[in-house]
Amino acid sequence: MDIDLSGRVVAVTGASSGIGEATALACAEAGAVVSLAARRTDRIEALAERIRSAGGTALAIETDVSDEAQANAFVRRTHEELGRLDVLVNNAGVMLLGPIEAAPTEEWRRMIDANVFGVLYCTHAAFPLMREQGGGTIVNVSSVAGRVARLGSGVYNLTKFGIGAFSESLRQEGVPHNIRVTLVEPGAVDTELAGHNRDEVLDQIKQRFEGVKRLEADDIARAVLYAIGQPEHVAVNEVLVRPTNQIG
Repeated sequence: MDIDLSGRVVAVTGASSGIGEATALACAEAGAVVSLAARRTDRIEALAERIRSAGGTALAIETDVSDEAQANAFVRRTHEELGRLDVLVNNAGVMLLGPIEAAPTEEWRRMIDANVFGVLYCTHAAFPLMREQGGGTIVNVSSVAGRVARLGSGVYNLTKFGIGAFSESLRQEGVPHNIRVTLVEPGAVDTELAGHNRDEVLDQIKQRFEGVKRLEADDIARAVLYAIGQPEHVAVNEVLVRPTNQIG
């Protein structure tokens, strides 16, 4: 894609691997200055150095987005140290699946804290900065699980359906301020996300997606880049990307 993001500052949460890492690299290659947030400091520092070595500019900030103070600090430092904030990509998230009965409820809290509060905290900090500078773009990375509820993913569905509703309300709030909102909903992607599940759940995930050629993180990064690279008068509000042979 021939998209030029020169002069724009893009902040990406969950940038230590997968979709976040791929998105940060794609934006940097398109000319953006990027700010990277994740808990794994070594990974985002290595990514920032990789971007700098290729001639780009990157800032790595250790951040747990489920902590309001840290989320606020990430957005504030990005704006202060890089001079503005044009795009916020709310990508950080957790996917812990399994039945509701007998589930470890700590898994529910982890998902709600990261998938919901993480998005809310970062957006809450970024919105006024974008309004004051005359506009911006907020990208919320959700999931096909925000459209289709399935047995064994109830609380994950809850978080992702919630982000879909939040994104539409935020879109309407942003219209008078030239703030665009994009909801990106990936299907099955080959990332580390599923690997944090319990062994019995991993077996179920493997069976469910057996024979499905999963998307690569770069596939979703290109979707994000497409959305944020549109002319100012064009708002791409929702993008659903599935593997060709994924049914649900």
